[in-house]
Amino acid sequence: MTGDVWLPFPADEIPGLPDGLDYRFWNGEPDFPADPADCAYYVVPYMKGADVAVRPLPRMTSLRAVQTLSAGVDHVQSGLKYLRPGVELCNARGVHDASTAELALTLILASLRGIPDFVRGQERGEWRSGFRPALADKNVLIVGYGAIGSAIEDRLVPFEVARVARVARSARTTERGPVHPLTDLPELLPEADVVILVTPLTDETRGLVNADFLARLKDGALLVNVGRGPIVDTKALLAELESGRITAALDVTDPEPLPQEHPLWQAPGVLISPHVGGPTSAFLPRAKRLLAAQLTRFAAGQPLGNVVHTIG
Repeated sequence: MTGDVWLPFPADEIPGLPDGLDYRFWNGEPDFPADPADCAYYVVPYMKGADVAVRPLPRMTSLRAVQTLSAGVDHVQSGLKYLRPGVELCNARGVHDASTAELALTLILASLRGIPDFVRGQERGEWRSGFRPALADKNVLIVGYGAIGSAIEDRLVPFEVARVARVARSARTTERGPVHPLTDLPELLPEADVVILVTPLTDETRGLVNADFLARLKDGALLVNVGRGPIVDTKALLAELESGRITAALDVTDPEPLPQEHPLWQAPGVLISPHVGGPTSAFLPRAKRLLAAQLTRFAAGQPLGNVVHTIG
């Protein structure tokens, strides 16, 4: 294979990279490390935003593959129109499973057990005891049952939940049980005590959690979003939160970052974390292993893994 490989990490910090490729380090800086026209494999800088991700794409006329370091690829969608037919778009399936699943469980437990209230009480020296919900015996609905959704269920098992229902774009069967299609959501939502959103952002899922979706939730249900902010209609969620009927734990929001004056910050029953599902100590070793494996295939002319779209 000929052509440059653009990496958001220095090549000498990634064990197992194949010889024979020209590696260029670029992590979103104003100046490009080389002529974008010579880039054959582009690894998108992580968490630098869509503007940075897309900026070199119009000039990458020799490109053969775009690799994201996120499970979602929505931040590069606007740049795909610049790419020639045959360019493959690959995601980071497997890189964020552990971190995002950990955070999902953290948000669920913190919300149910009232950890934010305890922290506020500690700051004031107040002993805020009382009866709190447990995760045990709850019905959990996972919307977006891919690798991360499966990892979340792995971590739910020891908590003695009553039932886990699984939803994905299309129906299938797993060792743990059936995966329902999105069209089954209306009948599944009323039974759920905890709804976890981990679905990718697509035309089909944008605004999926609207007023009708939320109205089907039982009183006291907890909505957890570790997917993408625009999956949820923020205005509809605010109305439900302000009524006190449901609670929410959000690692992603719409808009994002959430402006300081946004009413979601002060809404009752909401816990917000600043999109930290992926960036943990687990990220770098998994990301580097993925890149080494992908580029070994690329150098050998073998099919790439994690291909989610091929430009037609």
